[in-house]
Amino acid sequence: MKDEELLAKSKNGDEDAFYQLISKHISTVEKFAFQMGVHPNDIQDITQETFLKVYRYLNNHTHGKFTTWLYQITLNVVRDLYRKKKRLAQKAKAYMAEAAITNSPDFVDDTNLSEVHQAIQDLNEKYKLPIILHYFHELSYQEIGDVLGVSEGAVKTRMLRGRKMLKERLEQVGEYDE
Repeated sequence: MKDEELLAKSKNGDEDAFYQLISKHISTVEKFAFQMGVHPNDIQDITQETFLKVYRYLNNHTHGKFTTWLYQITLNVVRDLYRKKKRLAQKAKAYMAEAAITNSPDFVDDTNLSEVHQAIQDLNEKYKLPIILHYFHELSYQEIGDVLGVSEGAVKTRMLRGRKMLKERLEQVGEYDE
């Protein structure tokens, strides 16, 4: 069946025709998104969002080839994703800068925020959580112990080891000067 026939049936509420339309063009959307540089982990989300918009605005398509319209929708969905990621990155950077200013441990300065953030993220959770809770949420060792269900002594040990690992990682990338 041709796209125009499937489109007309879909507009009249034929769900099977709409599923056929999706099946026929899902690889087109995925391929186009991939070729535009979308990370493979995001392609499924792009594809899903594209077909949700196609369904939502089905009755708005009144002329022209369906595939042209599909490419336009895919392009807009990809652009929206990039804008959203850019906004989130800006918010994360602003938050990290604010957190660093309010309670800066000695291994953080405004020139190495992203490296410190990444080094913290790379730590085992056992060491990452106490560091985050202490330096960025200002919890005491006792409070951290209560949150994690461990003794205050265990928190102190994890903090010492975690700080040592952070220092080593930051020295490896040249971001730590004593």
